[in-house]
Amino acid sequence: MTMKQSRLASAILVGLALCSFAAQADRIKDLTRVAGVRDNQLVGYGLVVGLDGSGDQTGQTPFTVQSLKSMLNRFGVRVPPNVNPQLKNVAAVTVHANLPAFSKPGQTIDVTVSTIGNAKSLRGGSLLLAPLQGADGQVYAMAQGNLIVGGFGAATDDGNSISVNVPTVGTIPNGATVERPAPTPFGRGGSLVLNLNNSDFTTAKRVADAINATVGEGTAQALDPTSVRMSAPSDPAQKVAFMSIVENLELQPAETSAKVIVNARTGTIVIGQHVQVAKAAVAHGNLSVTISNTTSVSQPGPFSRGGTTEVVPNSRIDVTEEKSRAFLFEPGVSLEDVVRAINRVGAAPSDLVAILQALKHAGALRAELIVI
Repeated sequence: MTMKQSRLASAILVGLALCSFAAQADRIKDLTRVAGVRDNQLVGYGLVVGLDGSGDQTGQTPFTVQSLKSMLNRFGVRVPPNVNPQLKNVAAVTVHANLPAFSKPGQTIDVTVSTIGNAKSLRGGSLLLAPLQGADGQVYAMAQGNLIVGGFGAATDDGNSISVNVPTVGTIPNGATVERPAPTPFGRGGSLVLNLNNSDFTTAKRVADAINATVGEGTAQALDPTSVRMSAPSDPAQKVAFMSIVENLELQPAETSAKVIVNARTGTIVIGQHVQVAKAAVAHGNLSVTISNTTSVSQPGPFSRGGTTEVVPNSRIDVTEEKSRAFLFEPGVSLEDVVRAINRVGAAPSDLVAILQALKHAGALRAELIVI
């Protein structure tokens, strides 16, 4: 191998080492979110028309008729107060959507439409113009369009019906047009705050250190285990360039605390890193009680007078206790070894949950036990 080839091989090895190191690091954009930069929930009320007889029943949903009368009145069509149109192809619905951060007027967003009356299906319907309001009562988008319904329902005159998925909820892709942008603090002031997705003192400090090492000392400061404040340019264009640099910085996040997550309904157990068990002895067994009922027929004797045939119930109770094996855990053993020992005995997931809870109560489980 020549000197040039040797240098090339060394460079490749160094590059692979750097790539493997980078693969273990996370970007700041994956660990944090900019405070105030978030989606905003919108909600509205509207009418879906054009249904094939599957709309609201007039006598049971008076607000649908009231809404239709108000709409017709705005178009110059006056319906007498004592007249209630018999509607079968109209349904009152709620419309909701998420307005992403930095959405500008003229952009479109997806909307979801759900019935609030007794309409059986929204298939084939069209949503009429409906304003979507934010939590402050301001209108941020206008929704309208043809619905896409994934569910299907059918019924016969004798009362038999079939329903596939949910036919009373539909979506309109790009069905709402943004009318005004949502307020955001990103363009105001000369500072930004990054909020960690998972609170941790060590990770917050490492985020601040990574920013200071790249941008300059004193640029970032960890306020608490969740927030990191940064000094940013006041000019919006420079602030965007600043965030482009910061969000692509890579760092090694801190390892999470020792946790054991138990789903008591499904028996699923997730064991985090650094979970250990103090010295403890465990014996686990089940006591099974089985009650079985049988019946027998009692016949009267031959030539007996007044005798009748009787059914006599017989009950049998069996008590069995499973053989349990005790096993000893030495101090500092990992929970992986604990699970392996319990599985070797043949314990079911429910038994493992009971053992973990008992170890926690005994103070031998060096982890936070979370039951969901």
